[in-house]
Amino acid sequence: MSIDYSLIGKRIAKVRKSRGYTQDNLAERANLSNNYISHIEKSHSIPSLETFVNLCEALEVTPDEILLGTVKESETYLNSEIDNKISGCTPYEKEMIDGFIDLLLSKRDKA
Repeated sequence: MSIDYSLIGKRIAKVRKSRGYTQDNLAERANLSNNYISHIEKSHSIPSLETFVNLCEALEVTPDEILLGTVKESETYLNSEIDNKISGCTPYEKEMIDGFIDLLLSKRDKA
């Protein structure tokens, strides 16, 4: 698998603009120079992992949004994972899971 750094740069620029940040704003938030931000966005420079993480934090996005161009909302992602696991269960196991959920919810309501 090869990494398309031009797409990463374009995604960084897109998110930056959607947040209303200039390259100077982002550079300040990420402790980088605005020239370096420009080079990353144009794929003239490849950021280190530490720099990439700093950029994601400064942009308030998850790394997968920049790397893959997708956003995984944690709740949606978790629901999908739970659905996938439950679909592989037997009817008896599904009844047990339902009972566990009922027990959990009843304990929560009492707390």
